[in-house]
Amino acid sequence: MTDIVDPVTRSRMMSGIRGANTKPELQIRKALHRLGFRFRLHVRNLPGKPDIVLPRYNAVVFVHGCFWHGHACHLFKLPGTRQDFWKEKIFRNQQNDKKAADALSKGGWRVAVVWECAIRGSGKDVAAIGLRLAEWIRSEKQTIEVML
Repeated sequence: MTDIVDPVTRSRMMSGIRGANTKPELQIRKALHRLGFRFRLHVRNLPGKPDIVLPRYNAVVFVHGCFWHGHACHLFKLPGTRQDFWKEKIFRNQQNDKKAADALSKGGWRVAVVWECAIRGSGKDVAAIGLRLAEWIRSEKQTIEVML
C-alpha cells in the first residue's frame, strides 16, 4: 500500500509529533494540579524519563500514546506500509517501557501508566481519572494502569 501523501509532507507530519507535553499529558497534569498535587516533569535522571514525578509520594506517572506504545485498544492500528519497521519500533518501545518500570520499582518508585484511550474522546471524564490517580498516589499500592 502506498502512502497517500508525498515524502516531504509525511516527514513534516511526523516531525510535528511530540514526545513530551502532549494533550493527554497536559490534561492529566491539570487534573492532578487541581487536586493540589505538585510535581516535577520529565526528570531526565530517572529511568524512562517519566512524564510526571511526585517525589513526596515516591510515585511517577507515564502517559502513554496507544499507537506509539502498542496498546491493544481501538486507537492502535498497525500502519499498512513498512509493517516490519513499525512492529520492531513498537516492540522496542514496549521493551523500553518494561525496563524503565522495572528499574523504577527497584529504585523504590511506584509506577502509574495512563493510556491515551482513557482520556481521548467525547464523554471522557479526565477529572475522574485524576481522582483515581490521586487515590493511588496517596495509597501504598505499587502500580496502577488506567485504560479504557
